[in-house]
Amino acid sequence: MNDPRPPLRSLDDALAELLDRAVPLLESERVSTFDADGRVLAQDVVSNLQVPPQDNSAMDGYALRCADVTAAGALLPVSQRIPAGSAGAALQDGTAARIFTGAPIPPGADAVVMQEDCEVVAGAPAAIRVMRVPKPGQWIRRGGEDVMRGAVVLSKGELLTPAGIGLAAGIGMDTLLVARRPRVALFSTGDELVMPGDVAPEQMKPGAIYNSNRFFLRALLKRLGCEVTDLGIVPDRRDATIDALRSASAQHDLILTSGGVSVGEEDHIKPAVQALGELNLWQIGIKPGKPFAYGRIAQAHFAGLPGNPVSSFITFLLLVRPFLRKLQGATSLAPKPVAVPAHFTWPRADKRREFLRVRRNAAGGLDLFPNQSSGVLTSTVWGDGVVDNPAGQTISHGAMVQFISFAELLS
Repeated sequence: MNDPRPPLRSLDDALAELLDRAVPLLESERVSTFDADGRVLAQDVVSNLQVPPQDNSAMDGYALRCADVTAAGALLPVSQRIPAGSAGAALQDGTAARIFTGAPIPPGADAVVMQEDCEVVAGAPAAIRVMRVPKPGQWIRRGGEDVMRGAVVLSKGELLTPAGIGLAAGIGMDTLLVARRPRVALFSTGDELVMPGDVAPEQMKPGAIYNSNRFFLRALLKRLGCEVTDLGIVPDRRDATIDALRSASAQHDLILTSGGVSVGEEDHIKPAVQALGELNLWQIGIKPGKPFAYGRIAQAHFAGLPGNPVSSFITFLLLVRPFLRKLQGATSLAPKPVAVPAHFTWPRADKRREFLRVRRNAAGGLDLFPNQSSGVLTSTVWGDGVVDNPAGQTISHGAMVQFISFAELLS
């Protein structure tokens, strides 16, 4: 007897097809560098200056000529004082200049001796005794050693971070050209869903559940720089579902839902999407996860996630996150796993590729959350990442496994 269930697709194949359909948005906008964190650059950032602009001191101390200090204890008069933000005169032979961190190195000086290696000689005129023989170039930051004029300091498609926007500001960029935010419509269907605050726990009907997916999906979309239109809970009727999809497709780049995408399940999402456009139901060989839907309604993409909270959470991170980053023109899409020892055993291999919720421990290994059910959202709060475990593979204590942090997946 033939198995009526569709074959499982590999995650890699499904992701490749999904990304092929994600054509980067053409529109961009210029934003204040203050507001650019988490945005994707729409053009290279090229420096019109070098950083530092000239040689400067890396320490509070004294600028001098190494030739004037051939032995510890050399006595040098202090000829000038150079604070940060000012320029000194050429250094006189046989003298030192009092200098502070960031101040330009005076012409003629070839080293800085930090103040801890000098003794101030009492009396006038001012003088120091250098207690350690300097080496040429010590404690000098060379002009252009951080950024050279004409260098591309940030590349198109790069996700901007606090360090990146600081670098942009450091070369004088007060605004940056970034990809526009993807517009995403988010809604839920299902008469069993209840919003927190609407009904007290003791008053909930049998079978009713609080709509947790809506909250974390909205937060995930916001973290990815999306403009989110929360359409709430659409009434569990086909006409209402079609109306919501049609309206959302006219104004959004992506429509995202959770639940109702399992094969054979009776719901209104699938026929409504098919009535308005195209829909592909994919059974993906991952756990948690498996059911995923992709389609198009007019110019809008449609993505349907599984309803179980952990399945929805993980599937979003593995498929929707890179899809949205591709829409923004990002060049780095795949998470970067690291090899970490497992401080647990996983004796039962699964036919699907598993993403086990784990947490780093003080010994440098990974602990496993005891309940890996797709409905236990606690595992994603307790854990700080997942182990990417290949299909058909067990894990023995001490084995090296591929760990992907949530910090990586949420960026």
